[in-house]
Amino acid sequence: MRVVIQRVMEASVSIDGKCTASIEQGLLVLVGIEDADEALDVEWLGNKIVQLRIFDDEHHVPNVSLKDAGGDLLLVSQFTLHAATKKGNRPGYSKASKPTTAIPLYALLIQELQQALGKNIATGVFGADMKVALINDGPVTIIIDTKNKE
Repeated sequence: MRVVIQRVMEASVSIDGKCTASIEQGLLVLVGIEDADEALDVEWLGNKIVQLRIFDDEHHVPNVSLKDAGGDLLLVSQFTLHAATKKGNRPGYSKASKPTTAIPLYALLIQELQQALGKNIATGVFGADMKVALINDGPVTIIIDTKNKE
């Protein structure tokens, strides 16, 4: 699984001009799922996202996790995170999972994040043409890949 995590002041998803999900301060997480991903990746990633200390403490030092800050989370599926760009100028997406594989892992990640946060999260709609709006706070943007745990 590959995610792009953005600390936001607010974020929302719209489909066909209608807002379907929105959050206030918290994290916008774009997630790409590949065939090699499994439940262990979901568990590790869910805990990592919730525990990342990227919110400021009282001394303006990023030392507070999403869970401790009480922030919200918006999760959006994005298969293009697994784009292959080595050859030519048209990205290939063969590493990205098909919906039959990706949807159950996406649903499992939603459950894992909700359990780790102790509250519901907002989500996009898997496979939909979504418009994502955000105000990046910082900006703080972090990329995590469960196959390359740096």
